[in-house]
Amino acid sequence: MKPFLTLSICAAVVLAGPARAEDRVPQDAAEISLSFAPLVRATAPAVVNIYARRIVEQRQSPFANDPFFSQFFGLGQAAPRVQNSLGSGVILREDGIVVSNVHVVAGADEIRVVLSDRREYDGKVILADPAADIAVIQLEGASDLPALTLADSDQAEVGDLVLAIGNPFGVGQTVTSGIVSGLARSGGGMGQGRGYFIQTDAPINPGNSGGALIDMEGHVLGINSQIVTRSGGSNGIGFAIPANLVSQYVEQAEAGRTAIERPWSGIEVQVVDAAMAEAMGMPAPRGVVIARLHPDSPFAGAGLQTGDVITAISGLDVDGPQELEFRLTTMGTGGTAPVSYWRDGAMEEAEVTLSPAPAGTGESLRIRADTMFDGLAAAVLTPALIERFSLPLSAEGIIVTGVTGAARATRLQEGDVILSINGADIRSLDDLAAAVQDQSRRWQIAFVRDGQRVVLRIRG
Repeated sequence: MKPFLTLSICAAVVLAGPARAEDRVPQDAAEISLSFAPLVRATAPAVVNIYARRIVEQRQSPFANDPFFSQFFGLGQAAPRVQNSLGSGVILREDGIVVSNVHVVAGADEIRVVLSDRREYDGKVILADPAADIAVIQLEGASDLPALTLADSDQAEVGDLVLAIGNPFGVGQTVTSGIVSGLARSGGGMGQGRGYFIQTDAPINPGNSGGALIDMEGHVLGINSQIVTRSGGSNGIGFAIPANLVSQYVEQAEAGRTAIERPWSGIEVQVVDAAMAEAMGMPAPRGVVIARLHPDSPFAGAGLQTGDVITAISGLDVDGPQELEFRLTTMGTGGTAPVSYWRDGAMEEAEVTLSPAPAGTGESLRIRADTMFDGLAAAVLTPALIERFSLPLSAEGIIVTGVTGAARATRLQEGDVILSINGADIRSLDDLAAAVQDQSRRWQIAFVRDGQRVVLRIRG
């Protein structure tokens, strides 16, 4: 497709020789009047405003049920409070598939989507992943909507011109321009850093979240997600979720999935620095070195070992843990991918299977006991549970998968790995079933939460 707009801006001091066409100032009105307007006209109608409405229970006054204070201050049942938030979204399908950020619609009881031509639709989240901060929304009763096409974000380069379209501070649809300032920016303050971001200096402000980062061909290069700021406004450092990652979420949502399925790496890696590269005889520091492999890891199945340095997957560079996860996720499950790695002074290649984390035998247990553990659900740790709860690959044992009823008194939470109960080691579901039958009125529970060992002492 021919770009909507091509700008060539050069400044030069001519010291000698004839001037070249690219080393001159604009010569006529046509060259001076270059504008983003055609690009905006073609893309802006597909960027929408999203109004999310949440009902929040207000805290009741501690004096609400006091007969003395309530007669003077009229304290009664606290009324629910309505909380509204505003964000943006991008229409990617004519039948009303819209992509936005999870933090725009999280916990919403009602989602209202308003187009630039003032048409309004109710929206329903059909797939959401807080880790990537991506939400896919279906508009009810929508058809023949203006829709945009996703770009190949792997082709983006630093310096490319981009537009950011959204609704900052609720002032109305706004367009800002800038360039791609950086690639492979990972982490940030939103989500869990699954993947990396495209950095741009196009001004992005609150309300722009979920809006489009548009390239010069009118394609969606990314979904605006977050900014780095000290004032609350734009400081020229904004981040967008790459289109190739968004594409995978849309495809899975359209296939009927309600949760993202991604290939599992089963490895823990660290960035190769200059000292490590020199020690391994690499010509330059690049890639990630494998620090740990799970026995069921597809990388282990392909013959890779700890100490190997992964440099690329399917010919695309891998230079950080988040980039590794990003590359795998954008490829989807099924099939294989070539992996380039450095070992013993030479580059090698292997085919790695792209498959989700194995669920194992699925052994689980729900406690039914005349103790405060009644209602506790637990399971044997599997790769799927390790990934679900973001646990270290070395984690093993019994993990809490649900807490209901009387079990809430234990203060255990989903994702806790139980170590012992009243001094009895918990290594299997049988160990757990036996330990919770103790009729003791005092309980000591040791478990791991967020990487920290915790011991609770509770009266039953």
